[in-house]
Amino acid sequence: MGLFERYLSVWVGLAMVAGVVLGGLLPDLAGWIALLEVARINLPISVLVWGMIFPMMLAVDFTAIGDIHQQPRGLLITVAVNWLIKPLTMAALAWLFIRGLFSAWIPEAMGQEYVAGMILLGVAPCTAMVFVWSRLSDGDPNYTLVQVAINDMIMVFAFVPIATLLLGVSDVLVPWATMFTAVGLFVVFPLVAGWLTRVFLRSPGRIERLEVRLKPFAITALIATVLLLFMVQAQAILSKPLAIVMIAVPLIIQTYLIFWITARWMHLCGQPRTVAAPGAMIGASNFFELAVAVAISLFGLNSGAALATVVGVLVEVPVMLSLVAIANRNKRLFPG
Repeated sequence: MGLFERYLSVWVGLAMVAGVVLGGLLPDLAGWIALLEVARINLPISVLVWGMIFPMMLAVDFTAIGDIHQQPRGLLITVAVNWLIKPLTMAALAWLFIRGLFSAWIPEAMGQEYVAGMILLGVAPCTAMVFVWSRLSDGDPNYTLVQVAINDMIMVFAFVPIATLLLGVSDVLVPWATMFTAVGLFVVFPLVAGWLTRVFLRSPGRIERLEVRLKPFAITALIATVLLLFMVQAQAILSKPLAIVMIAVPLIIQTYLIFWITARWMHLCGQPRTVAAPGAMIGASNFFELAVAVAISLFGLNSGAALATVVGVLVEVPVMLSLVAIANRNKRLFPG
């Protein structure tokens, strides 16, 4: 692993701190950045999200889907957890904590936005960082690639209806046009662009060299996105530190819960560690780039929904690193 990947949690943490400091010192600049949007889609964030997503989509080799028959049980478990269980548990935990246990400290309207942001996180299973988590836990890279390819294909068709259903249940009015635009811009178009690039380059060696060249740009875009998000949300973070904690609690519980459900299911089905570990990781982590982009598009850059997805970024890296440690040490749950 390169320097950026090895110390990713450090760079993300520094970006969070720098974003809050800059947002606190330069609120007018943060406000100006928030206004740079077209059709409720923030332009600087969109450019950076594309910078993150395209290299990840370029790594998706759809020919790997032909190997689906080699580990069918593990893949079926991953799909079932990601699309049938995870969205429901996230919605339930969001309602339990935000609209229930913590409702006395959260205004109703803001609570609805927090719930909406958390639901968007729950409906977006990880497609990018899972490559890092899989590598750290010695997962099968080919199996991880198949997982990502299948998830991306399902996401194109399932993200909007599932998110709309759960947001509707949560009494959040969802503009369908904006939802479809955001998913098209941040999932479909990068996916097609990555596929066309692979077709154009043809040679696996040329594709791999391009991936290597783009990797530093993708991580830089990730860090810059985190910095901008925390910069724009700095006033909310500084004025509502308790809100950050209240949002973080159900997100952390959700991450460990989905990890345990997937890992236990994989174990009961006799899946080896190289399959079970990445399967548990992809369910536990989130495609926060998409969740953040859709939350901003639907509710605005300064909304409670955007803040909830930003808190998702805040807790994901350290929590996922702890799950990597569990996967590496728990030989009973993750047998060789």
